[in-house]
Amino acid sequence: MTSADPASDAATAPPSLEVRGLAHAYPDGHQALFGVDLTVARGERVALLGPNGAGKTTLVLHLNGILAAGAGSVTVAGLPVDKANLAEIRRRVGIVFQNPDDQLFMPTVREDVAFGPASAGLRGAELEERVREALTRVGMEEYADRPPHHLSFGQRRRVAVATVLAMRPEILVLDEPSSNLDPAARRELADILRSLDVTVLMVTHDLPYALELCPRSVVLDDGVIVADGTTQDLLSDTELMRAHRLEPPFGFDPRSVTPPRA
Repeated sequence: MTSADPASDAATAPPSLEVRGLAHAYPDGHQALFGVDLTVARGERVALLGPNGAGKTTLVLHLNGILAAGAGSVTVAGLPVDKANLAEIRRRVGIVFQNPDDQLFMPTVREDVAFGPASAGLRGAELEERVREALTRVGMEEYADRPPHHLSFGQRRRVAVATVLAMRPEILVLDEPSSNLDPAARRELADILRSLDVTVLMVTHDLPYALELCPRSVVLDDGVIVADGTTQDLLSDTELMRAHRLEPPFGFDPRSVTPPRA
């Protein structure tokens, strides 16, 4: 029997992401994560902040099973991230790389966006609809037959987002999404990300972008979470920012910005 109240269903559904006691050491002995705990609710937009070498990439690579936990656990929408669930986990957790050219490799935009769903077995009209839907969500449907290398950097990044959305993920992970974008492309991408009905985990050094898009932020440093709270509060904590080498742009005052709604 199913509930007649969608809001109640959403409230009782498992969170998009649960990380418990996650630790990881690389083969050379470097310990990158030390018992990380993190919960992200469905539909949340969370910024993952921290200096270079903090462990952010290591954490992200555990979310879809590229790295295996040395200790602890990761679950996505209640599904453990392990070998038995790897194909479904990689559908549910979509990672958009910092450089879209690392993600786009087919002759046309349409073929790039179709690659994931086609590999998962979609064919014909269903595949075409999935591609159209993803390109429409990022405003790139009119470029479907263009070679990706003929597009601007900002357009290629939007197509990279579409390749992930075509898989209908539970979580969209973005690695430095605002890097190398001009102001117009930066704003256009922000508008797209705000419109999406997926959970977003955004890895970024762009503190104003984090404040613009993510009501909540988590600061990771030396392999542990050192702060977790509203983005505005964390960015306004000057001592915290300095202690973890997070530098806001000159003149940026997070208290003067209206934060996004949760």
